[in-house]
Amino acid sequence: MYVVDASVWVARFVSTDAFHAPSRIWFRSLNESDMLIVGPTLLLPELASAVSRRTGRPELAAAALSRLERIRRLRLVSLDPQLARLAGNLAGQLRLSGADAVYASLAQILRLPLVTWDDEQRRRAAATVQAVTPAQLLAGPIP
Repeated sequence: MYVVDASVWVARFVSTDAFHAPSRIWFRSLNESDMLIVGPTLLLPELASAVSRRTGRPELAAAALSRLERIRRLRLVSLDPQLARLAGNLAGQLRLSGADAVYASLAQILRLPLVTWDDEQRRRAAATVQAVTPAQLLAGPIP
Protein backbone atom coordinates (compact mmCIF):
# COMPACT_ATOMS: atom_id res chain seq x y z
CA MET A 1 0.00 0.00 0.00
CA TYR A 2 1.04 3.56 -0.68
CA VAL A 3 -0.15 7.06 0.15
CA VAL A 4 -0.17 8.77 -3.24
CA ASP A 5 0.18 12.54 -3.47
CA ALA A 6 -1.96 14.62 -5.81
CA SER A 7 1.10 15.37 -7.96
CA VAL A 8 1.13 11.75 -9.14
CA TRP A 9 -2.60 11.72 -9.85
CA VAL A 10 -2.43 15.01 -11.74
CA ALA A 11 0.45 13.68 -13.84
CA ARG A 12 -1.63 10.60 -14.58
CA PHE A 13 -4.61 12.62 -15.84
CA VAL A 14 -2.86 15.54 -17.60
CA SER A 15 -1.24 14.29 -20.79
CA THR A 16 1.04 17.33 -21.08
CA ASP A 17 2.53 16.84 -17.61
CA ALA A 18 6.25 16.01 -17.67
CA PHE A 19 5.58 12.91 -15.53
CA HIS A 20 2.52 11.68 -17.43
CA ALA A 21 4.13 8.61 -19.02
CA PRO A 22 5.90 7.26 -15.92
CA SER A 23 2.78 7.91 -13.83
CA ARG A 24 0.61 5.90 -16.24
CA ILE A 25 3.15 3.07 -16.25
CA TRP A 26 3.36 3.06 -12.46
CA PHE A 27 -0.42 3.06 -12.01
CA ARG A 28 -0.66 0.23 -14.54
CA SER A 29 1.84 -1.76 -12.46
CA LEU A 30 -0.35 -1.17 -9.40
CA ASN A 31 -3.38 -2.42 -11.32
CA GLU A 32 -1.56 -5.64 -12.11
CA SER A 33 -0.59 -6.16 -8.47
CA ASP A 34 -4.03 -5.21 -7.10
CA MET A 35 -2.25 -2.91 -4.61
CA LEU A 36 -4.33 -0.58 -2.43
CA ILE A 37 -3.80 3.16 -2.80
CA VAL A 38 -4.56 5.62 -0.01
CA GLY A 39 -5.10 9.36 -0.06
CA PRO A 40 -6.80 12.03 1.98
CA THR A 41 -10.20 13.32 0.89
CA LEU A 42 -8.27 16.52 0.12
CA LEU A 43 -7.16 14.69 -3.05
CA LEU A 44 -10.53 15.37 -4.71
CA PRO A 45 -10.39 19.19 -4.74
CA GLU A 46 -6.64 19.18 -5.33
CA LEU A 47 -6.98 16.97 -8.41
CA ALA A 48 -9.92 18.89 -9.86
CA SER A 49 -8.25 22.24 -9.30
CA ALA A 50 -4.91 21.22 -10.82
CA VAL A 51 -6.43 19.53 -13.86
CA SER A 52 -8.78 22.44 -14.58
CA ARG A 53 -6.12 25.11 -14.06
CA ARG A 54 -3.43 23.34 -16.11
CA THR A 55 -5.65 22.42 -19.03
CA GLY A 56 -8.15 25.29 -18.95
CA ARG A 57 -10.84 22.64 -19.39
CA PRO A 58 -13.18 22.13 -16.43
CA GLU A 59 -14.74 19.11 -18.16
CA LEU A 60 -11.39 17.29 -17.91
CA ALA A 61 -11.36 17.97 -14.17
CA ALA A 62 -14.84 16.46 -13.87
CA ALA A 63 -13.76 13.45 -15.94
CA ALA A 64 -10.66 12.94 -13.77
CA LEU A 65 -12.78 13.04 -10.61
CA SER A 66 -15.24 10.59 -12.08
CA ARG A 67 -12.46 8.17 -13.02
CA LEU A 68 -10.78 8.55 -9.63
CA GLU A 69 -13.99 7.79 -7.77
CA ARG A 70 -14.42 4.55 -9.74
CA ILE A 71 -11.04 3.13 -8.69
CA ARG A 72 -11.98 0.32 -6.35
CA ARG A 73 -8.47 0.02 -4.89
CA LEU A 74 -8.47 3.66 -3.74
CA ARG A 75 -9.21 4.39 -0.10
CA LEU A 76 -9.88 8.00 0.85
CA VAL A 77 -9.29 9.02 4.46
CA SER A 78 -11.13 11.97 5.99
CA LEU A 79 -9.20 14.79 7.57
CA ASP A 80 -10.13 14.24 11.21
CA PRO A 81 -8.76 16.24 14.19
CA GLN A 82 -5.87 13.80 14.79
CA LEU A 83 -4.70 13.94 11.17
CA ALA A 84 -5.19 17.71 11.04
CA ARG A 85 -3.19 18.23 14.24
CA LEU A 86 -0.31 16.07 13.01
CA ALA A 87 -0.39 17.83 9.62
CA GLY A 88 -0.25 21.19 11.37
CA ASN A 89 2.75 20.09 13.41
CA LEU A 90 4.55 18.68 10.35
CA ALA A 91 3.77 21.78 8.29
CA GLY A 92 5.43 23.93 10.92
CA GLN A 93 8.36 21.63 11.69
CA LEU A 94 9.24 20.63 8.13
CA ARG A 95 8.11 23.83 6.36
CA LEU A 96 5.66 21.88 4.19
CA SER A 97 2.59 23.40 2.57
CA GLY A 98 -0.62 22.52 4.37
CA ALA A 99 -1.69 20.08 1.66
CA ASP A 100 1.73 18.42 1.47
CA ALA A 101 1.71 18.02 5.24
CA VAL A 102 -1.66 16.24 5.10
CA TYR A 103 -0.26 13.57 2.72
CA ALA A 104 2.93 13.19 4.78
CA SER A 105 0.93 12.91 8.00
CA LEU A 106 -1.37 10.29 6.53
CA ALA A 107 1.67 8.29 5.43
CA GLN A 108 3.15 8.63 8.91
CA ILE A 109 -0.02 7.55 10.71
CA LEU A 110 -0.52 4.55 8.42
CA ARG A 111 3.22 3.74 8.32
CA LEU A 112 3.15 3.70 4.52
CA PRO A 113 5.50 5.15 1.91
CA LEU A 114 4.52 8.51 0.41
CA VAL A 115 4.66 8.54 -3.39
CA THR A 116 5.10 11.98 -4.94
CA TRP A 117 6.65 13.86 -7.85
CA ASP A 118 7.01 16.97 -5.68
CA ASP A 119 10.76 17.25 -4.92
CA GLU A 120 10.34 19.67 -2.04
CA GLN A 121 7.66 17.53 -0.41
CA ARG A 122 9.74 14.38 -0.91
CA ARG A 123 12.91 15.90 0.58
CA ARG A 124 11.20 17.51 3.55
CA ALA A 125 8.81 14.65 4.33
CA ALA A 126 11.72 12.18 4.27
CA ALA A 127 12.47 13.32 7.83
CA THR A 128 9.37 11.42 9.00
CA VAL A 129 8.29 8.98 6.27
CA GLN A 130 9.71 7.04 3.37
CA ALA A 131 9.09 9.37 0.42
CA VAL A 132 9.69 8.13 -3.12
CA THR A 133 8.79 8.84 -6.73
CA PRO A 134 6.93 6.44 -9.00
CA ALA A 135 10.12 6.22 -11.07
CA GLN A 136 12.05 4.95 -8.05
CA LEU A 137 9.39 2.32 -7.41
CA LEU A 138 9.43 1.25 -11.06
CA ALA A 139 13.22 0.86 -10.88
CA GLY A 140 12.96 -1.73 -8.12
CA PRO A 141 12.41 -2.27 -4.41
CA ILE A 142 13.17 0.68 -2.15
CA PRO A 143 14.98 -0.30 1.07
